[in-house]
Amino acid sequence: MVRIVLASASPRRAELLRQIGLAFETLESSVPEEPGDETDPAMLAEKLALLKAQAAAGKCSAEVIIAADTIVSADGKLLDKPRDVREAAAMLRSLSGRRHEVLTGVAVIDRRGGRLLTHVEKTAVYMRVIPDDELDWYVQSGEPFDKAGGYGIQGRAAVFVERVEGCYFNVVGLPLSALWRMLHRLGVEPWEGAGFVDFTAPDHQGPASA
Repeated sequence: MVRIVLASASPRRAELLRQIGLAFETLESSVPEEPGDETDPAMLAEKLALLKAQAAAGKCSAEVIIAADTIVSADGKLLDKPRDVREAAAMLRSLSGRRHEVLTGVAVIDRRGGRLLTHVEKTAVYMRVIPDDELDWYVQSGEPFDKAGGYGIQGRAAVFVERVEGCYFNVVGLPLSALWRMLHRLGVEPWEGAGFVDFTAPDHQGPASA
């Protein structure tokens, strides 16, 4: 059995991995999601995903570690997770009636063969014009505050999205098809792993079954 760790506290990413039948554990990597001096969205997404994977590798002994970071870019501007109601509303207004890109960097470390794979998936999202009353309704729902760009396509914000060009799951937070191919290249089969469990301590003693 291959012990697989998802280096993320995101419930959305965990749910996506469960959707494809992958057995895994979760471990928050505790890497600050800050751009620093990097302005290229793709390079930033890849860099943060790699940092998360490496941080998790230093906390556990799992053979395979998966990490990801999702970034929203509109007209060259990076949109992080909003810190308050005002910032969430401003982000949504900047996306209203326009096209933007969602980029997810994925990093997979395979300790068995000393291999590392990285990938950046890009998806174009087109939003309709969002009236002020609908925007206020969405912001007041509290949904925007833990999501890059201030919205969750898998939640209430689905009503704002006119169409998507590319991987839908990438917008949720993890490009499943790309990840599947990465795991296949490393020789990891989807039924391998250690069962699902959430844990934070580096000396966690084994997984619990889902």
